[in-house]
Amino acid sequence: MQHFGDLDPATEEQLRINNFEGKFDVKEFVGSISERLITQSKASPGRTRVCTLILTMSHFFLLCLAFDPKPFIRTFEAVVDKLISVRKDVQTKTEQMEKSVRVAEREYSKKMADLNRGFEAVGSSFSTMESKMNDVGRTAVRIGEQLESIHIERQRAQAAHDLINYYNQFSRGDTSRLDALKKEGREGRSQVAVILRRLTTVAREVDLPSADKTRETIDKYCEKFEKDMIYLFDRCYRKGDPKMMHHCAQTLLDFNGGASCVQIYVNQHDFFMNKVRDTANHNDDLLWNTVSKPDESPPKTESGLAELFGEIRATVAQESQIVQAVFPNPPIVMQVFLQRVFAQSIQQYMEQLLTKGSSLSDLAYLRILQLVHNQTSNLVEDLKAHELPSLTPSKSSLEVTEFRRVLSGALTASGTSTTSVVSAMLENAMAELFVPYIEGQKYLDRESKSLGELYAGLLVNFTRYHMRMQKGKSSMFDRMVDRLGAAAANTTTSGGSSTSAQAAALIMRYGGISSERMQDKSLEDTVREEDGLLSIDVAEKMLKWHAEAVGRCVELTSQNDVPKNTFTLLRVLAEAISAAYLETAIDSAIARLEIADPKLEPSLQPLEVLRSVDLICHLWQQYTNMALFPLAASSVTTRREMTIFNNQTVSRTEGAANTLIQRVTDAIICWLSLQLSKQKKNDFKPRNDDLSFARVNTEPCVACCEMLEKVRDAAVQNVSGKNREAFLTEIGVSFHSLLLDHLRKFPVSATGGLMLAKDLKSYQDTVASFNIPALHERFEFIRQLGNVFLVRPEILKSYITENYLGRIDSALLKPYLAQRSDWGQFETRFNENVDAEDVATDITSKGLKDRFKMARLGMMVKDLEGLKLGEGISMGIPSGFTGSFSIGGRGLNNNSA
Repeated sequence: MQHFGDLDPATEEQLRINNFEGKFDVKEFVGSISERLITQSKASPGRTRVCTLILTMSHFFLLCLAFDPKPFIRTFEAVVDKLISVRKDVQTKTEQMEKSVRVAEREYSKKMADLNRGFEAVGSSFSTMESKMNDVGRTAVRIGEQLESIHIERQRAQAAHDLINYYNQFSRGDTSRLDALKKEGREGRSQVAVILRRLTTVAREVDLPSADKTRETIDKYCEKFEKDMIYLFDRCYRKGDPKMMHHCAQTLLDFNGGASCVQIYVNQHDFFMNKVRDTANHNDDLLWNTVSKPDESPPKTESGLAELFGEIRATVAQESQIVQAVFPNPPIVMQVFLQRVFAQSIQQYMEQLLTKGSSLSDLAYLRILQLVHNQTSNLVEDLKAHELPSLTPSKSSLEVTEFRRVLSGALTASGTSTTSVVSAMLENAMAELFVPYIEGQKYLDRESKSLGELYAGLLVNFTRYHMRMQKGKSSMFDRMVDRLGAAAANTTTSGGSSTSAQAAALIMRYGGISSERMQDKSLEDTVREEDGLLSIDVAEKMLKWHAEAVGRCVELTSQNDVPKNTFTLLRVLAEAISAAYLETAIDSAIARLEIADPKLEPSLQPLEVLRSVDLICHLWQQYTNMALFPLAASSVTTRREMTIFNNQTVSRTEGAANTLIQRVTDAIICWLSLQLSKQKKNDFKPRNDDLSFARVNTEPCVACCEMLEKVRDAAVQNVSGKNREAFLTEIGVSFHSLLLDHLRKFPVSATGGLMLAKDLKSYQDTVASFNIPALHERFEFIRQLGNVFLVRPEILKSYITENYLGRIDSALLKPYLAQRSDWGQFETRFNENVDAEDVATDITSKGLKDRFKMARLGMMVKDLEGLKLGEGISMGIPSGFTGSFSIGGRGLNNNSA
């Protein structure tokens, strides 16, 4: 048995301090101590059962079994005592370590304080030393400035002394010293160049008796020296010695700027020697065969020009390296070389191309001009990549600058920075290359002339057709010819003609409207029927050609001039597409209607003209809004003027279209009136009832219905939107008026009333197919009015007081009732009843608008307001078209006419 306070070695090992360091688990600690005691308890069965219960249950249950807790108590008491002892030892060690830490902290703080004092002392020492160094530096700077000033004064004195000696030697005619210096090699020649340049300056300032002779001697020697250096440069250039060429160029630069050697280098370059290019040497037949055809795409390249520009690119790429190695000022040399390229090679070949293009047509000239401009722009962008940097001035250059400063007594910069010299020169060279062709109004006048010629050629057969169709009529094109003639007269009567005037003159000349072409000989030319029709394809061609011209204008002219030039080209387009094309077709259609036989059925072909006018105008205005107006956005004034001009032009076309549709309406109504006039007196009072019932409708009714159906079909096919509604409404209202007047002219019997009812029903059904709500009520009124001839006398009074007839003064219906064959039998009784009702209902003081209560009759009221003033219900044919033919897609701030 284990004694109290004794622990086995395993337990002692577990109670060591190092076992409590790090991660510690109390349950594991207690389990490890109890493990041996549990093993001993398993020796007896009773104890085994108790231990089993202890291990398998979460609580201790004391059962009535044999159990000895003393070993556990003694062991755990001993463990607790040992843990208390361990805790005391740990606490003691902790206190000792805390004391050590406090001591270390005090020592660290003391050490850091000492270090801070040391650093402050060092910083103070450095500040003192820096202050002393600054004082020394300032002193050194003052000494350096004084030394530099003394050195400059010494240089001035030495330079003045040397110049005086050289000048005196020249005055005596002695040049041996300079000759000897010149023979010393490169350095000697460089010094001679500087001395001679200074002597030339001094000689101009000296005023002595022998100064002129000395100056002449110096000039002769300078001339000889320059010739020698140029000869040396030329010899080295031919030998291909870049180092010696650089020495000569630098020497001549120090002597007089080096312009002479630069000119020799450029003039003797192989690129400019025996390089005469001719367009005849390049067989580009495809380009020259298609460049004058407006339907072909503009050319993008020309073989000779592409070859020339390719050679220029290769030459400049090679020369940029050579120039940079030879010349001390490569940007200036490259600038001179490129100026020669533009002034000689490019300009000469460009003139040949434009001369050949001009001999073909104005369009060919303009396309070639655009081609050259485009290719030259690409060349300029490629050549900008060869921009050369400026080199640092050499010693000789510094000496020249210093000598100038000595003479002038003023300080100047020793070097100049050159940035983008080549790029700026290229831009200027390109601008100067095209100035002769686009300056002023020269280009725009040619562009307008080209467009006018193209439009005139396109419309020549169209114009001849309409002239031939109107041969012998004094009203043919009077308005159009007068307008074009007045515009064309500006080209001869005024010094500066407008582009629209030029276009008008060209259209008259090419279209056969000039005084010579107006003769019968020109009208005898064979012209097809198709030539006189408006065509969307033709309009698209006109817009396509115009878009090409506008694109050229934007590319070739200044951005500030684009709005103004776009407006000018818009005038040319408007003169061609509106006056010479659309209005010509409209005027011709009006002339046909005027000379047509009124006894024949009117042609509805003018409605097809209106359809084409509407489509072409819409296309034209879409192009104007999307392509032209945005180009004028930068100029508010020009944009406003373009909008006003466009609106006026479209309004003029709409006015012509309104006139045409009015003429068509008048012709249709006249023909309907003529057919109604063919109504026989006894059509509605037949003698043979069987024969009458064999006919469905009378002949005038059939003719009118057929005509109305043709009008409806033509309107649906050719007129759209509000224009169609207004046109059909005008036809329906006018025909309604004709029928009101027509019904008062013929006696109607009981059997004839059936025939009349069938006619009126046919009229109503035909007009109903127009799908115009306002006309439905008008012809329903006509049908009800026709039924008064079918109603029995005893219910007639009741019938005319109902529906639409009830809203009409009964006195106004008497002219129609009087056409009843039995009217004489009940007229007296009917009049007495009607008069009594009229007194009871005061209908004489109110307009018909108060009695027509249905909303759909509002349009009819205006025409019926004056019915009481006449003898009966009468609606005359309107004198003018009630609607207005409008064109969609118009310009901004544009209201329909």
